Amino acid sequence: MIRMPLSEVISRIQKNTSLSEEDILAKIEEKQNALSGLISKEGAAHIVANELGVKIFDSSSGKIKDLFPGMRNVEFVGRVTQVFDVRSFSRADGSQGKVASFNVGDDTGFMRVVCWGSQTDIISQLSEGVPVKVVGGFVRENQRGFKEVHLNDSSRVVVNPDDSVPEVKKNVRKSLKDLNENDVNVEILGTIVQVFDPYFFEVCPDCNARLNKSGDKFSCPAHGEVVPSYSYVLNVYVDDGSDTMRVVLFRNQVEKLLNKSKEEILKFRDAPEAFDPLKTDLLGEQFRFIGRVKKNTFFDRLEFTANQVFPVDESQLK
Repeated sequence: MIRMPLSEVISRIQKNTSLSEEDILAKIEEKQNALSGLISKEGAAHIVANELGVKIFDSSSGKIKDLFPGMRNVEFVGRVTQVFDVRSFSRADGSQGKVASFNVGDDTGFMRVVCWGSQTDIISQLSEGVPVKVVGGFVRENQRGFKEVHLNDSSRVVVNPDDSVPEVKKNVRKSLKDLNENDVNVEILGTIVQVFDPYFFEVCPDCNARLNKSGDKFSCPAHGEVVPSYSYVLNVYVDDGSDTMRVVLFRNQVEKLLNKSKEEILKFRDAPEAFDPLKTDLLGEQFRFIGRVKKNTFFDRLEFTANQVFPVDESQLK
């Protein structure tokens, strides 16, 4: 099932009708009541949109903003904004696999593209700013709530396509005090004032999904019992002069922040004390983060989840 946020469905209905947000919400509630509450607000919103003749999904637009988890055989163009190294992993049956990824943007947003197997060969042809066309990918939401496109054997990445490729949308830079819940593709810039130890957790070597543990065995919902690989998350506090906020970084961003490889970081799992000098070195350093804002309901506070991180030079301080 294709998953679009309720707020986006309502926005698209508003754009194509004369109804107010209050009118649309009333119709959604009416539809839920008519179906005895056996449907979610999102599902009811889709039915309302269909009854009003509003086309919610438009994957044919070729724009990143119109891609949502659950869509298949999507096609879009954009420009590479960041490239990550190819990784090798071992499956439970002893066979070897490869995975790599790159970030791409257009004039509407940003997307991570994940390459598996032979698709990783394209990585050597990519660098920041290179125009690409992605064909035949499928969209899913990762564990951090970001949407990403995965490539399989029938997918293609065309470098320097004949299509017109727009310039990448500039990220909106905000002060920490001005951030709002659910801000996406927003940029912050600040100084690291506190660093926590990395947290390591077991993931599937095939798909990177979090694993379930039973006794001394680990299983993946999609691939069954597997020999676990490990991923990691790092939390830091950043201060920009207006406020202080926790920034959450996952695997690729941790490596970028620390300027360390996966193999180097995994050593801290067995020797956490070796991480202490890095914590000290990071204090007072300035970085630029791009990502989204989410509400931590347990602590009732806003937190920033980064999907890109860059050291700061003097020109970016303006």
